[in-house]
Amino acid sequence: MTKIVCVHSFRGGTGKSNLIANLGATIARNGQRVGIIDTDIQSPGIHIIFGLNEEKINRSLNDYLWGRCAIKEAVYNVSNTLKTEDKTDVAPDSLYLIPSSLKASEISQILREGYDVSRLNDGFDDFIRHFNLDYLLIDTHPGLNEETLLSIAISDILVVILRPDSQDFQGTSVTVDVARKLEVSQMLLVVNKVLPSLDFDALQQEIETLYKTPVAGIVPLSEEIVELGSSDIFCLRHSDHPFSQTVKEIAAQIFAEQKKVIMRGGRS
Repeated sequence: MTKIVCVHSFRGGTGKSNLIANLGATIARNGQRVGIIDTDIQSPGIHIIFGLNEEKINRSLNDYLWGRCAIKEAVYNVSNTLKTEDKTDVAPDSLYLIPSSLKASEISQILREGYDVSRLNDGFDDFIRHFNLDYLLIDTHPGLNEETLLSIAISDILVVILRPDSQDFQGTSVTVDVARKLEVSQMLLVVNKVLPSLDFDALQQEIETLYKTPVAGIVPLSEEIVELGSSDIFCLRHSDHPFSQTVKEIAAQIFAEQKKVIMRGGRS
């Protein structure tokens, strides 16, 4: 039974792609087969964290959406990125990524011509089936558009990322309301880039009261993560860092929500 986890933020700059990459890697290292798909077609970037530059990408999500290839042809096995500091071996088929194109001409074409969103849903299903995924993580475009609404609607778990910022708070209210109308099975909130000097317990209580939704983790603002500059998967290089420990806690809550979904008879 595959679990679809949609990771979303109402505004850009929340650290969404970095968190997804680290979360996907953490889940994969727990023995699960994980797929990540970058549907942030207007501003893609998660492939950079996995060491895929433009020269290495022959096919992308854009090619599939325009009917140029099957979805499996746009999939890249990035399991080799899962080696940790101690060089522990991992399964060679643990983590897969579908990137979106970084080419300006292809981004412009998407903005100008659009695409058939129903084909995106078919692509999710084919990705899951062909690679026998345990988890599919969807990296969405900030805000609410047609493909984001689709991703939210089909997800078993929606993870909403926000910063302790007034604009993020207002935008997250919109996202939470929409998700409830779409009857998402479960929502979790992650507060990112929080100053270490803040009272995390008080912040968690405030946010859970405001949105009536559990906070899965509060991620401190870290100079080490900023210095890495999205060039690697942080939690695999610094496993004892507070950020890495928080990612593990978020993954554990997703595992817990998975059991609830199974008990309710979720997607197979």
